[in-house]
Amino acid sequence: MVSRFTPVTLGGVAVLFAAVTACSPVEEDTTAGAPASASADACAPGQLHTKAPGKLTIGTDNPAYEPWFSDNKPDNGKGYESAVAYEVAERLGYQTANVVWTTVTFNNAIAPGPKAFDIDVNQFSITDERKAAVDFSSPYYLVRQTVITTKGSKIAGAKSIADLRGAKLGAQVGTTSYQAITDLIKPTGKPSVFNNNDDAKKALENGTVDGIVVDLPTAFYMTGAELENGVIIGQLPQVGVPEQFGIVLDKGSPLTGCVSKAVDQLRQDGTLAVLEKTWLADTAGAPELQ
Repeated sequence: MVSRFTPVTLGGVAVLFAAVTACSPVEEDTTAGAPASASADACAPGQLHTKAPGKLTIGTDNPAYEPWFSDNKPDNGKGYESAVAYEVAERLGYQTANVVWTTVTFNNAIAPGPKAFDIDVNQFSITDERKAAVDFSSPYYLVRQTVITTKGSKIAGAKSIADLRGAKLGAQVGTTSYQAITDLIKPTGKPSVFNNNDDAKKALENGTVDGIVVDLPTAFYMTGAELENGVIIGQLPQVGVPEQFGIVLDKGSPLTGCVSKAVDQLRQDGTLAVLEKTWLADTAGAPELQ
């Protein structure tokens, strides 16, 4: 299968480039995260109360997956979320040398309690339940959940949600991908839960599950670059407010308004749209499931 991500050399470094339109209209909705109001003085460089003075500590999981990150190196600035994180850091007054990355598992990042980071980027969907434990920035990406499988599986020819109800499905623990299985597909059997997408992918490869649910860009990357004979079944319906990714902060963090302000600037000046075109695939080849 031909990957939808084409290697391009930029500045002597080969990166993955998706020559497509932006995946999602990130400019349409900024209501799901924390309020973006923050005074200029409060957000002035050097005025932020960060974990380490003069540094911005950013958390994410390990492994850090494509196309959100590249080569499992969050600090290289490649991949959509790494690029967004550095753009946010710059608008907060932190140059690359003053950005520190730390490893935080997905579940720990959104659990109640003090955090070891100032901000965390790891495909966190903004939900009311999670907002009870942590703060979110304004959304930097609108996302759809997608079902993938491999050629020859029992669901490879599925055309509707009804065609998936008798399948063995799985997703990463604690994610909206898993919630999409239980709330939208409602399979007859209990879904499988995995610690991360690598484990889910292995289960798909060895036939433990018939299909897995991941976000759309991850679906394109997995089926195009990681899975042999990978197949996208289709996107699941959007229910209610579009699912949105937001940056996670400690509950009541004094940085929340400033981070939201930075994300809003990135949306308004077109930076997020450019980063989507650079790092994420579009929706062609991912039909809607009804």
